[in-house]
Formats: sequence, structure tokens, C-alpha cells
Amino acid sequence: MKMKFEKMHGCGNDYVYVSGFDYKFTKEKKEELAIKLSDRHFGVGSDGLIFINPSDIADFEMEMYNADGSRSEMCGNGMRCVARYVYDKGLTNQTEFSVESMGKIKYIKLTLEKEEVSAIQVDMGEPILVPSEIPVVSDKDRFIDESVVIKGKEFKMTSVSMGNPHAVIFTSTDDVLEYGNDVEHNELFPRRVNAEFVEVIDRANVNMRVWERGTGETLCCGTGCCATTVACILNGFTDREVTVHVIGGAVKVFWNPEDNHVYMTGPATHVFEGEVEV
Repeated sequence: MKMKFEKMHGCGNDYVYVSGFDYKFTKEKKEELAIKLSDRHFGVGSDGLIFINPSDIADFEMEMYNADGSRSEMCGNGMRCVARYVYDKGLTNQTEFSVESMGKIKYIKLTLEKEEVSAIQVDMGEPILVPSEIPVVSDKDRFIDESVVIKGKEFKMTSVSMGNPHAVIFTSTDDVLEYGNDVEHNELFPRRVNAEFVEVIDRANVNMRVWERGTGETLCCGTGCCATTVACILNGFTDREVTVHVIGGAVKVFWNPEDNHVYMTGPATHVFEGEVEV
């Protein structure tokens, strides 16, 4: 059987997108397809696989799998691409709608220029800072600026969940390749973790490289940009609105003090469409 797909990326964080309205697979088959299609030598090549499905509690559902076949709770770049996908495919004509991911609902606002989607804002909700809910193993009320030793090197780490767990480390961004995998699998994180390596430029700009759970280094991570912004603010490094510069581009994040929600704005780019034997 041939399956149609679309390749899209958000600042270089690329996924294969498939319509769950048209294709129905078992969980095991979806895991298998995620591994197969994500392979950059023998597959389509991506950071993972995302199905766009109908939802009982929102306008649409995003069902995301990492490149290793594991399921992920949330993906900011993926959410923006899903938003563009459903608008471009005519599944909605609205510029404001909702998307479910692992039972949690996010709210989307599209910016149009000449009837084309130019930017997508996602209301990512409130950041989770309680260690047991992130989860991170700690008896503290919050896991902020904590000393953690990885491969014999001491880091200052702040842990945040944006629907999925993050460990934000203020250090050279080049440390991502040497330490990212070890942070992901550290015993502090019972469900593993996404690791952000961050250099603060000024009160409104930071550089970030990210090691994503189940994938490795990616060119961008939307939830990672949000977690980075929250961690920067909690540590007093930046103001409330931050541009996070990543290898694949830049994402703007605003942590609103009025409603405690994190708002992420960035692009979603179509790459190509195709068919693959499944």
C-alpha cells in the first residue's frame, strides 16, 4: 500500500506528516513507520513522524512519534506545522483553532500575508515547575539553578515541563554533542529528558542548541525554546519576551505574567509531498 505524506519543518526541526483522516494504523505499525521513515539514509529523513487526526476534544489532534519510535507528549515545531497543514489542506478556514496532543489542548493563531500563512502563534499553556510533575527526581519545590555533574563536569541546570520534560543548562552550546545523550538518560529523569544548552546574549536574545529525547540533536525544538525562555526568566537572565536563536532559525517566546501562559511564535515551512510504500 502506498501512503501519501508531507515533509515540513519548523526552523529545521523536520517531520513527516500523515493524515490520520485517511490512514489508520495500529500503534505498533506507527512506531515501525516512525523508525523507517525518519531514517535519513533509507527513509524519507526526519526527526520523527506526526499524524494529524480528528479529535473529540479539539478541532484536530497531533499524534507525534520520535525517530526511535517512542511517543512524545508535545512538539512545538510540530504543532505549528500541523496548524499550517490543516489550513493549507482546507481542513479548516479559520485562523484560530485548537489542536490536541496527548489529551492536552493548545490554541493556535495564524498570521496571514496575501492569504498565505506567514507565522503561527501557539498558546503553550502554563509551564510546569513542580519536580514530580516534570518529572525530575528532587525533594525541592522547584528545580532551578541546581548543580548536576554529567561525565565529571558540573553544570547548573533548571528543569521545566512544557508538556514534555526539559533540562536547561547555561553553558557553551557546543556541549550539546558531548553531554546531550548523557543528560537525556540521566537517572534524575525517569522519563528521559530534552536537554537545552544555552548561551545568553542579552536581555532579549539567547543562543540554544538542543538534544531531543529519542532523536538526538535537532536544528530546533519549539517546546525547548519555551522551556529555555522560562528558565532564563526564572534565573533572572532575560526579560519576559525572548528570541531564541537556534541552528535552524529563530523562535519568539513570551511568558505572559498576566495569565502565566507561554506564547510561542515561529514559522512552519512546506518542503515536499510524496508517496511511500508502507
